[in-house]
Amino acid sequence: MYGSFMNKQTGVIGGIIIIAIIAAFIYITYGSSGLLGNNATSTVSTSTDVTGGVTGGGTNTGTGTGAIPGAPTAATNATVAPTDTTVVITGTVNPDGAITSYWYEFGTTPSLGKKTSTQTVGSGFTAIPTPGYITGLTKSTTYYFRLVAQNAYGKSTGVQHSFTTTNGTPAPVGSVPAARTLAVSGQTATNAALIGTVNPNKASTQYWFEYGTSASLGNTTPFVSVGNGSVSVDASASVSNLSAGTTYYYRLNAQNQFGTVNGSILTFKTSGTPASTTAAPVVTTQVPGPVATTTATLNGTVNPGGAQTRYWFEYSTDTLLGSALLKTTPQKSAGAGRTTVSAQATVTGLRSGTTYYVRLVAENAEGTVRGDKQTFTTK
Repeated sequence: MYGSFMNKQTGVIGGIIIIAIIAAFIYITYGSSGLLGNNATSTVSTSTDVTGGVTGGGTNTGTGTGAIPGAPTAATNATVAPTDTTVVITGTVNPDGAITSYWYEFGTTPSLGKKTSTQTVGSGFTAIPTPGYITGLTKSTTYYFRLVAQNAYGKSTGVQHSFTTTNGTPAPVGSVPAARTLAVSGQTATNAALIGTVNPNKASTQYWFEYGTSASLGNTTPFVSVGNGSVSVDASASVSNLSAGTTYYYRLNAQNQFGTVNGSILTFKTSGTPASTTAAPVVTTQVPGPVATTTATLNGTVNPGGAQTRYWFEYSTDTLLGSALLKTTPQKSAGAGRTTVSAQATVTGLRSGTTYYVRLVAENAEGTVRGDKQTFTTK
């Protein structure tokens, strides 16, 4: 009974910590002047009866070319900037490695009913801001909205929020930016300078490049601010750790509070001789330890085989590791090298005096490999 009480306490404390981390992330990401600018205001009310969800493939924690793609993750931001007839709304989308489109659904009731035009946010593995600008609204009226994202692997819907239009606030100045992708400069066997131009169109604008070994892209460069001018300015980014003798696809993207635009996809080829092909990972499950009454450290090694690889442990009291009792640890990245690296995870909430069976699993674009089983018995 005491153990059950402590587990409940631990769960409550863990939940509080997670909520605090999420709140801090939202504040740091958007603050009082982030992408929305000084006109940003907090929503008056929010609806929590419609929760976000993902359908389709799983979420990948890896990054970069060769990582395994999945369904996107959409997160609606409650901070808005309404005027009499318009509103700037924001959110974030993690494309999870596949070219992803997003849009906002909105309406004067929680049933919504309308949607904005579809925009493309890219194909990286990190959360990217997704601004939206809605016009033609009615003064002093409450509207509901939520962010939706979709790629080839699935669809994600963010939490629904609400806002109320004003009576006396004019629409903001500016419009969506313009982005043009230009030819690369100074590429070598492992490096290239990506180039383009961006016109902010009178709104604070940022840009970034996407690149990869296919038209699906997959890698992103850091975001760079280009101010709020009305003329085209140069945009550039240096990329490294490329593969020799390989064709790369790339494009320039730009966004401001009015929306996201994408430049054309162009290609370039690095110099030199292509490296050897990638392979499925090589996995070894090692003896677990240390082992305590309710916890254990699981160990193993992974050779990524030159492709972006993720790993996790499967464990169970069932000697066959069947699905009914099977548990898994969170997925971690093993990188994309060709040398063997250590793999480790700590599991908790085990039963005392119980024998467990465990094996290491690794996956990359070349396949999924499961290591041999090991056993351990808690104290």
